[in-house]
Amino acid sequence: MLRLTLADESATEALGGVLAHTAPRSGWVALHGHLGAGKTTLVRSFLRALGYTGRVVSPTYTLVEPYEIEGRRIAHYDLYRLADAEELEWMGAREDFGADVLCLVEWPERGEGVLPPPDLAIRLEHQPAGRECFLEALSPTGASWLVRVKNRLKEWSLSPS
Repeated sequence: MLRLTLADESATEALGGVLAHTAPRSGWVALHGHLGAGKTTLVRSFLRALGYTGRVVSPTYTLVEPYEIEGRRIAHYDLYRLADAEELEWMGAREDFGADVLCLVEWPERGEGVLPPPDLAIRLEHQPAGRECFLEALSPTGASWLVRVKNRLKEWSLSPS
């Protein structure tokens, strides 16, 4: 488990950059946090760090937004409006999980029972000054990713709390 204090939005964006530059080619990240906690900001900065220049919004109504960045596939899921986890089956989400795709999933608890266990769980919590961020590896892929993140934090002016 890694705990970070993110003083402001730019610190959240820096973490997105660290995650992007250390990410495996495939796997998935569970993004937890209340509305406005910074989940979409984290995904947006992740995509920007990989070179994506288009508009990035949370796919609240479409449920998933796919990205192709330099031959790499990334799927941004927002399950906030998911009525039933089985909808993921109907929309073919299993094809993304376990394939050569990196999935970033907001509100993953709404897909429970259909989604496989995540590689990395990230929880963002509002604080009086900024946010607290907790990163937890939940698989061997997630464990090696978290080690790479820890090794790169200082380059991005971030340090564990």
